[in-house]
Amino acid sequence: MKLLAASSSLEIRYVTVILLVIGLSSAGVAEIISLDSGNIDDILNNAGVALVNFYADWCRFSQMLHPIFEESSNSVREEFPDTKQVVFARVDCDQHSDIAQRYRITKYPTLKLFRNGMMMKREYRGQRSVVAIADFIRQQQVDPVKELNSLDEIKTLDKSKRNIIGYFETKDSDGYHSYEKVANILRDDCTFSAAFGAVSEAERFSGDNVIYKPQGENAPDMIYLGSLSNFDLTYAWTQDKCVPLVREITFENGEELTEEGIPFLILFHLKDDTESLEKFQHEVARQLISEKGSINFLHADCDKFRHPLLHIQKTPADCPVIAIDSFRHMYVFPDFKDLNIPGKLRQFVLDLHSGKLHREFHHGPDPTDSTPGQVKLQLTHTHTHTVKALEVGFVSSCEM
Repeated sequence: MKLLAASSSLEIRYVTVILLVIGLSSAGVAEIISLDSGNIDDILNNAGVALVNFYADWCRFSQMLHPIFEESSNSVREEFPDTKQVVFARVDCDQHSDIAQRYRITKYPTLKLFRNGMMMKREYRGQRSVVAIADFIRQQQVDPVKELNSLDEIKTLDKSKRNIIGYFETKDSDGYHSYEKVANILRDDCTFSAAFGAVSEAERFSGDNVIYKPQGENAPDMIYLGSLSNFDLTYAWTQDKCVPLVREITFENGEELTEEGIPFLILFHLKDDTESLEKFQHEVARQLISEKGSINFLHADCDKFRHPLLHIQKTPADCPVIAIDSFRHMYVFPDFKDLNIPGKLRQFVLDLHSGKLHREFHHGPDPTDSTPGQVKLQLTHTHTHTVKALEVGFVSSCEM
């Protein structure tokens, strides 16, 4: 009887342990939302922050990330229980190739960040660990707007950065909510500040307003004249101020720029050659402002980009050099001095869009061209030369 009682007691303990384990496992089930064409817009548009894992089951790196991504979701959910504040989601790119194409997914896995449905330029490129991914999401929850307690604090702002300052009567207004949303999206490109109530009263003589303080000591402020409650207008104005027309391409941002999906017009210049850079910036603004959105205007350090220069048979001694990287070929602008010729740089870009540069690359100058030989290339590679030469990006990724 004692033996039977002991056996029953052991069975009860065993069952209790099993139930406890099951209970603990159930509590830790990850809330990963599977996205498809039917729910993706609704889910992302209603999420303050969404981290989306674009994966392919045949890719072993995707397989390795799955449990890490799920555990990261669990960790973050404990801290941010509101299911609309932070969303972890995934897209099976084999099953939903239309979504993969929509977001220009070229490798697996890719982790992209969204805010209120808008995809951020910078995808997650940190360590693929639970701690690192959870920390990344926590950083995204930090308020990007610094509240000013005195207008004197404006004098202490870092003038080497692009500063946006808002003056509002209250935080509880459509204008400030729109401003806060813009600040969250452009937090990596500008520094945002805001003053409220009595502190901002002296600057609100015509109502709530936002100003842009350009980099430098003597640059005049620029005032936003649109409706603050109109997010699209506020975002467009702020993006124009925060994202420079000509950006620098580096080891850190090369792949991100590629993922924007448009060709590069690049000035390769020596680091200390600011004169050439200023001239290039001026001509881009004068000749090519209408092409913004169809080509990226970039500048690069010749010494750091020696390898891409070799692709076009150039060295740092040849700088400054202007070239277009179409992601298929690189085309060289004839001579930097030709920037002085009105419309020459613009025609170079238009020749890319018309296909003329590509034709001349393969077949020589167009027979009807009165100025043949505008571009002369010796390149036969068919990849994104500039970025490939940087050797950036994850080693632990599967290419499409």
